[in-house]
Amino acid sequence: MRSRIATLDFARGLAIFGILLLNISAFGLPKAAYLNPAFAGTPSASDTWTWAVLDALAQGKFLMMFAMLFGGGLFLLLPRGKHWIQARLSILLLCGFLHATLMWDGDILLSYGLIGLVCWRMVREGRSSQSLISTGIILYLIGVAVLAMLGFITSPKPGSFWLPGPAEIQYEQYWRLKGGWEAIRNRLDLLSSSLLAIGAQYGWELAGAMLIGSGLMRSGWLKGAFRVSHYRKVAAVLLPLSLLIQIPAIYLQYRTGWDYRWSGFLLQVPREIGSLMQAVSYLALCYGFWPLISRWRITHWISQTGRMALTNYLLQTLICITFFNVFGFYQHFDRLQLVALVPLVWACNVLVTLLWLRHFRQGPVEWLWRQLTAKAAGEELKAA
Repeated sequence: MRSRIATLDFARGLAIFGILLLNISAFGLPKAAYLNPAFAGTPSASDTWTWAVLDALAQGKFLMMFAMLFGGGLFLLLPRGKHWIQARLSILLLCGFLHATLMWDGDILLSYGLIGLVCWRMVREGRSSQSLISTGIILYLIGVAVLAMLGFITSPKPGSFWLPGPAEIQYEQYWRLKGGWEAIRNRLDLLSSSLLAIGAQYGWELAGAMLIGSGLMRSGWLKGAFRVSHYRKVAAVLLPLSLLIQIPAIYLQYRTGWDYRWSGFLLQVPREIGSLMQAVSYLALCYGFWPLISRWRITHWISQTGRMALTNYLLQTLICITFFNVFGFYQHFDRLQLVALVPLVWACNVLVTLLWLRHFRQGPVEWLWRQLTAKAAGEELKAA
C-alpha cells in the first residue's frame, strides 16, 4: 500500500468540512434557498450577511478544491490500471445514485464518478503536467462560458426552483419530512435536473478542475515538492485577486434583489472564475503553512477526517437528514443559525473518525469501496 501524503489528507478533510458550510442550508431550508436568499421575500440583514460571507469564502470553493484533489487521486491510481480505475469510479457512481435517491438530493458523488469516468483517460494520456493544467483551464472556461450564454438566452421569468410559491414550499417540506416513495420520487426528479446541468454546464467545470488537479499532482505541486515560499506566493496573489473579482458581483446580486437572470447566471460568472482561483489558493495555504500547522492537534484531527472522506461525507448526510427530516427541524432555523450548527457536525465527524481509526486502517465505506472495486476488477487484495 502506498504511503499517504499527510498534507493531502488535511486538504481533503478541510474540503469535506467546507462543503458542509453550504450544504447545511440545503439540508435545513428549501432547495431554492441554496443560491437565492430572497426565495421567500426580502431576507433579513443576518441572512444577507451570512449569504454574502459564505458566497465569498465558501460557495463553490471547497467543491472545486475537492474536485482538484479527486483529479490528483486519479493520477495516483494510474499504476493500478484501467480495470481498477473504471471499477472504482463505477462503484462511486452507483454509491452516488443511491445516496441521491434514497438519502439526499444534494449528492456530489454521482457527478464525480460520472465525470471521473470521462476524465481518467485524459489524465492517462496527458503529455505533461502543463498540458493537463492547460486543458483543464480550457474545459473550465467552457463551462463558465456556457453559464454566461444560458444567462442571455434563458427566460427572465424565474421558475419555482428559484422563486417557489407558498404551496410549493409547503409541499417540499411535506415530502422531506414524510420520506418514503414520495421523497424518492421527488429526489429522482431533482436528480434528472442535476444530470442535465452536469451535461450542459457544470460537468465542464468539474472536468476542468479534475484535470488541473491531476496536472498539479503530476508536477509534484500536490505532493508538496515545491518550496514553502512558492505556495505562500501563490496564495498571496490568487486569494486577493479572486475576492476582488467576486465581491462586486456579490454586491450587485444584493442590489438587483437577487434577480433571476442576473443572480442565477450572469453574476455567477465572476464567482465561478474566482472559485477556481480561490480553491488553488486554499490548497497553497495548506502547503505553504504546513510546517507550522502540522504540529497542531486540530490539524491531525482534520487530516484523519480526510483519510475517511467518503465515510465522513455520507456521515454528514446521515446526521443532517436525521436532525432535520426525522426529528422535524427542517425550516426551523435561519441561515446564520444553520451555520452555527455546522461545528457540531464537524465534531461528530472527528469523534467517529478518531474512534474508528484507532482500531482500523480505513474508514468503513472506504474499506467496502476497495473490496467491491477489487471484485469488480477481478483482482485479489492482500491482507492489510
